[in-house]
Amino acid sequence: MSHHSPRSGARVITAILVTVIIGALAGIGAAPTHAAPVPTPATDHCPHKVGTPPPVDTSEVVAPGSTTPPPLPVPESPRGGSRLAGCGVVHDPAAGALPRDLTSSGWLIADLDSGDVIAAKDPHGRYRPASTIKVLLALVAIDELELDTTVEATDEDWMAEGDSCGMGPRGKYTNRQLLTGLIVVSGNDCATALARELGGREQTLAKMNTKARELGALDTRAASPSGLDAPGMSSSPYDLAVIFRAAMRDDLFRELIALPTYRFPGYPRRLDVPEDKDHPAYLMQTSNHMLLDGYPGMIGGKTGYTDDARKTFVGAVQRDGRTLVIVQMFGLTYEGNSYWDQAARMIDYGFHSPAGTRVGSLDTDSGDAAAARQDTGDTVAPTTNPAAAQRASTHSDTGPSSWPMRLLVGLGLTVIALILLSVGLGRFSRR
Repeated sequence: MSHHSPRSGARVITAILVTVIIGALAGIGAAPTHAAPVPTPATDHCPHKVGTPPPVDTSEVVAPGSTTPPPLPVPESPRGGSRLAGCGVVHDPAAGALPRDLTSSGWLIADLDSGDVIAAKDPHGRYRPASTIKVLLALVAIDELELDTTVEATDEDWMAEGDSCGMGPRGKYTNRQLLTGLIVVSGNDCATALARELGGREQTLAKMNTKARELGALDTRAASPSGLDAPGMSSSPYDLAVIFRAAMRDDLFRELIALPTYRFPGYPRRLDVPEDKDHPAYLMQTSNHMLLDGYPGMIGGKTGYTDDARKTFVGAVQRDGRTLVIVQMFGLTYEGNSYWDQAARMIDYGFHSPAGTRVGSLDTDSGDAAAARQDTGDTVAPTTNPAAAQRASTHSDTGPSSWPMRLLVGLGLTVIALILLSVGLGRFSRR
């Protein structure tokens, strides 16, 4: 029989403790996946018909003295047809079994050319769009800006929260380059710079919301140019499909959305940092994994993620002369069922559906009284969010970090390990 001293026993338990702590801390920076399958959210009772899901952080706290914008009015007649008024799944049983294990609360599959909606879930449910709203910003910028005009970066640009194009102090960029960075890597710094060129944040939001009304996207209110959560932000699967369809009619947008990579300009060294050097151009990669990985027929798409919006995506795929658009909103991902896996199943379902399958339409007019009555919140006050810098990593289009939860788990494991250490030392000391 072997004998252990209290000191050797303590070393063993201490080693276990260190391993547990290191593992817990390592998990803080890793993107989480849900080990168990996430059920498809139930929306038949229309929980998001009027407003978006409750926020999970402070990003929608309004500035002192300001009021939270009221929800957008719900049109008496739903855009796209009466079948799209429902909040559950709407589809044609003749099209076959629906794609399985979809974790998005709202989604939509449509023929991009004809506008036929093939299937949808909660198509007019109000959800936060995250960075998919950059498609709307791109439409406004393409309409109004001289693409070859040079813009010099400001502190506000290169210090923008969240995903970045890589703008730097005294860097100079054309509007075309800013648009490219906006679409390829979803740069919030590029969004900030473009908004300034369009007349400033509030004027840009007014232009974006006017464009949404013109397109008939009546569930949509842009409350930040970049898609970062802000009071009143709203869109829907139907609206994102309508906006993306309009954007795909523009040759420049189609060109940019299809870029898997792009060499973005660098910027000069910082004069206040003697050891700094010039920052060269770098090769950025799209945040659309399906495009980057060469998914068959993928034309392009726009990703999005914030803590409040969860996973969002809108994209187009072409096969055998037919083009589909899919939308995912307020989604989750788990091990063995990534968001991209779910997107692929939606695409397969759409292409397997007989041509002409239709439960609604993306075709819509913009001249009715409902559009005229819309309160788009064009004068929404900037969000007051003291924790913005600390939350920057939670607004990445590539997915959630959810570090507070992992930190709590890590601390819990540490406490358990300390208890085990105490017990172990007590047992060894009594031998």
